[in-house]
Order: sequence, then structure tokens, then C-alpha cells
Amino acid sequence: MSIYDLKVKNRSNEEVSLESFKGKVLIIVNTATGCGFTPQYEGLEKLYNEYHDKGLEILDFPCNQFGNQAPGTDDEIHEFCTLRYNTSFDQFAKIEVNGEKESPLYTFLKNSISEDTIEGIKNKMAMKAIEKISQSCKKKNDIKWNFTKFLVDRNGNIVGRYSPTYKPEDMEDKIKELI
Repeated sequence: MSIYDLKVKNRSNEEVSLESFKGKVLIIVNTATGCGFTPQYEGLEKLYNEYHDKGLEILDFPCNQFGNQAPGTDDEIHEFCTLRYNTSFDQFAKIEVNGEKESPLYTFLKNSISEDTIEGIKNKMAMKAIEKISQSCKKKNDIKWNFTKFLVDRNGNIVGRYSPTYKPEDMEDKIKELI
């Protein structure tokens, strides 16, 4: 199975095949509008503006599983992101990333790379604390919190999984390599 065999729903609840992103470098991220990591939208948008014309796509999946930090409808979340952070990348329908109702995309991603890249002792300690309060994180490879980022190369290979404490702009060198 390939990531391109999967389908997701856009904000209009229409099915979108990930095959439409074949040949692109992807950042796939679960997001929330009321989270301490929400300002990472700025870094994601900066990367998108810099590298979109070179083949980067960002796939944003709002998720309300972590502290109910993504309340509202898909349209309300989209409006918040575009007004507050001027986001212009693709935002999809709200999903679950862990548990019985988790998106097949996230099952695939988590099975491809089971552990986050976390740099620095401070970030490792922060993620240990987050993991303890994360009520939907039951299995070792589960998503721990909002703004876990997966990096996918042009061939559909999942090449990185980055913790919420890993800033999007710190992924830039790896993105340059893949583009």
C-alpha cells in the first residue's frame, strides 16, 4: 500500500485522493486553533510561501482530540487560520488521529514511522509531560499532541515524523534536500 492509495475529505466533505499530490513533497500535520503550538502556523505558511512553487504542499488536518483545542466547524477553523495566520495551504476536514475512529491516513503514517524526532533535552522533557496528559495517546506509535508533522518525499515515502516541539522552520534543510 502507498500513501497515494488513500483518500481524505476536504473542508467541503468531498473525497480527495492523495494521488493528486504525487510528485510533491508533503508536510502532513494535525493542527488545533487553541493550542500553545498554534503559532506554528506562521512557520508552516513561511515554508509554503518559500517552497510551494518548487513542489511543497502542506496538508493541514484539524484535530480536536488533544484538550479540545480545535473547537468549531471546519469553516470556522479555516476562517481563524486565514485571518490570524494568513494561511494559504490546503486545510482538510477535521479528523481523529488516534483511536477507533482514527483516519486511515494517520494509521498509515504512524505505522510508517512510529516515533517523533525530538531535539534537545527541554523538548524531550516537554514531550514526556505532554504524553502524560494526552488522553487519546494509548499506543506507543500514537500521535502525542497537536502539530505532529510528517514529511513525505516526492515518491510517497514517509521520511520524517517531527514532534509538536519541533518547529516547522527547523525542517527547512530537509525540505531543500527533497525538493
